[in-house]
Amino acid sequence: MVHSLRARLLLWLLLPLAAFVLVAGGVSYDAARRTADLLQDSALLASARTIIEDVEWDNGALIATIPPAALELFESPYQDQVFYKVLSGEGRLLGGAPDLAAPSAGHALPAFYDSTYAGMPIRAVAYERLLYDSGRAERVTVIVGKTIASREAMIDGLWRPQLLRQGLMLALVLLLVPLGLTLELRPLMKLKDEVADREPSQLEPIRPDHLPSELRPIVDAINQCIARLKVHALTQRQFIADAAHQLRTPLTLLATQTQFASQCDARDPALPAALSGVRRTSQKMAELTSQLLLLAQAESMTPQRVQTRVQLAGVLSSVLEELIQAAQHRDIDLGAELDERVCIAGNAGLMASLAFNLVDNAIRYTQRGGSVTALCRRENDEVVLEVIDDGPGIPAEARAHVFERFYRVAQDTEGTGLGLAIVHQVARAHGGTVTIAPGAQRVGLVATVRLPIWPE
Repeated sequence: MVHSLRARLLLWLLLPLAAFVLVAGGVSYDAARRTADLLQDSALLASARTIIEDVEWDNGALIATIPPAALELFESPYQDQVFYKVLSGEGRLLGGAPDLAAPSAGHALPAFYDSTYAGMPIRAVAYERLLYDSGRAERVTVIVGKTIASREAMIDGLWRPQLLRQGLMLALVLLLVPLGLTLELRPLMKLKDEVADREPSQLEPIRPDHLPSELRPIVDAINQCIARLKVHALTQRQFIADAAHQLRTPLTLLATQTQFASQCDARDPALPAALSGVRRTSQKMAELTSQLLLLAQAESMTPQRVQTRVQLAGVLSSVLEELIQAAQHRDIDLGAELDERVCIAGNAGLMASLAFNLVDNAIRYTQRGGSVTALCRRENDEVVLEVIDDGPGIPAEARAHVFERFYRVAQDTEGTGLGLAIVHQVARAHGGTVTIAPGAQRVGLVATVRLPIWPE
């Protein structure tokens, strides 16, 4: 389902505005009704008072004369009908419509109430007054009612114009907001075009000068991504250049050795030496290629992708079994102290390559008759892997460069110069660190890898 930002913004504007129009319309209608009721009730009460003012005594009897002014109060173009009734205190009808309903008992007078007369809804008021004559008093009640056509017309006249104005405002919003959104979203469309039209090799940051402040965090995020891509692209190009440079020498040597071997006679005593050289060169190229692939795999991983539980002691045991012959060949005492309870979140294959390179480097650079020890233990919330040897160590000025690709401290020892670079990248991919330091009493070398422990 396609979601339009323009439509969603318009919806978020229209929903509260429509709700406001509905609430305002209801409030306006209630105010108009109250105003019409107030004016109508005031006119009814004024008419009742005018009528009762003209009720007087005549020879000891009450006489009700209805003045025209009392009914002229209700003149309107809506042809409302007016009804009245005058009652004495004894309930005697003094004038008017006898069927006009009185308010229910208990109402304080004057009492306003809704009723019906001749099948028509009316609004009525009951008003009373004491009239005195020769020392006696009698209560007179006047009831005046009228139909509600003028009241309804007054409500419409007060309410509908406001509703029309609010509806017009809503229509203008519906018309103008999409136009405004279209104009204001143009920078976003330009930003989309600027990103889409870029060449794959164009990794320059986007200039946010012409963009609204709301879009600048997006541009900053895009620029950060571009910066990471640029670093990654530079790293890949440097990796390819380094790999090509490192493979050029053994390839040239292999071509020379092959050409020389092809020119030798089958009985030539130099032929076995040439073939042995071809074999050694091929093995070196295979080892270099394998190391390059491991380094590329480690560099492409991120800590978020590493989720498999790995028992580090088992990985180290397998690596030590693989390298025991190399250690025995150099009369090196290869030992281990492993805590089998510690586990990490990682890739078992890459952790094996990390341990292999650390132990292999220690065996390769330790003098004959030396010792190499691998340790694995837990420290707080970390797993610590150490490889300790009593070899010549690494000079202080070289320790800052040992994790660089193809950097070699000793040029007279076989190796690719990628071992510690692989260790560094694998540790980083697992959210850990690796350090190199002199051994006890500054003898030998201690390589320490710290990794987050598997959460229990």
